[in-house]
Amino acid sequence: MHYNIHTHHFSNNSEIVELVNQYPNEINTELPNFTVGIHPWYLNENTFLDDLTAIENTIQHPNFKAVGECGLDKRIETSIEIQKKILIPQLLLAEKYKKPVILHCVAAYQEIIEIRKELKLTIPMVIHGFSKNSQVAESLIKNGFYLSFGKYLLQNPELENVLKTIPLNQFFFRNRYD
Repeated sequence: MHYNIHTHHFSNNSEIVELVNQYPNEINTELPNFTVGIHPWYLNENTFLDDLTAIENTIQHPNFKAVGECGLDKRIETSIEIQKKILIPQLLLAEKYKKPVILHCVAAYQEIIEIRKELKLTIPMVIHGFSKNSQVAESLIKNGFYLSFGKYLLQNPELENVLKTIPLNQFFFRNRYD
């Protein structure tokens, strides 16, 4: 059995357990395993409360496996303060219902670590599509995060060295086609 902890396309392959990423305005509870989150690229302050309500209304569904993809991205126009305002309630919902989180994180690793500490989060938190150096990886692992590797592992030979330093129980590989 293979696992894909983050995909946008359900393949219906019986040999792969897939967590299908969905957005709050398009939740399909018929999928066998899914995640729901407000991605920083698509956040909307005007619909935020409705989106959060949709997540909470669905989070106890047996097929709802994780909150996400949500996170912080310093390379987009939306301010980090607004992104945090929308991320933190999602993390608190995940903690309340004991669901793991799939995180999108770009150039905001220290902020994510600080948020985890400040909120005293105990849930598993997976950094999706990790592509940074050993120092960043070590800091994240030390602070209880899991790392997910995707296409960058094939494109960046230095990531192989990073991967070698991570405990076997703290990383995932992602389907390279998503």
